[in-house]
Amino acid sequence: MSTTITEQAIPTGTWALDKTHSSVGYAVRHSGVSLFKGGVEGFEAELVDGTLRGSADVSRITVNDENLQAHLLSPDFFDVQRTPRVSFGSTSIRRVGDELTVDGELEIRGAKQPVTLTGTIAGPVQGPAGEKLGITLEAVIDRTSFGITWNMELPGGGFILDNEVTLTANLELARA
Repeated sequence: MSTTITEQAIPTGTWALDKTHSSVGYAVRHSGVSLFKGGVEGFEAELVDGTLRGSADVSRITVNDENLQAHLLSPDFFDVQRTPRVSFGSTSIRRVGDELTVDGELEIRGAKQPVTLTGTIAGPVQGPAGEKLGITLEAVIDRTSFGITWNMELPGGGFILDNEVTLTANLELARA
């Protein structure tokens, strides 16, 4: 007996972000020993007829140290004065069951790079607040390909920051 898995459609129409029940985050290995995590507040996202778009104001990046936040906003990292926003736009979305593969273009510091995000989709479901859809996505990017090259050598060898950064998005969307 064989099982055929077929691609399914992405829900059509306009789906708006539920900001209360959504988050975007990042994680990068620090000093070779720990995973440093943070996020971005006040981001925007929408799914319109099978195209996922999102953007964020870089100054809303969350870090537990204001000195570190100032460094992240400086030209060493995001250069918020010249490039105040990051953005993503999908070029294709494939769904097989609950699994999603989203190809698109990510722009950070004015540099646009192709990226593939993978994850899951749940719904749509009808609830007390209307029809909802959940999308969880993850991608690993090389921060240096976006011009974020600052680093510091550790005394015993190696560097304080890995170049690989894991991006995550947990989106709850409501049919508009």
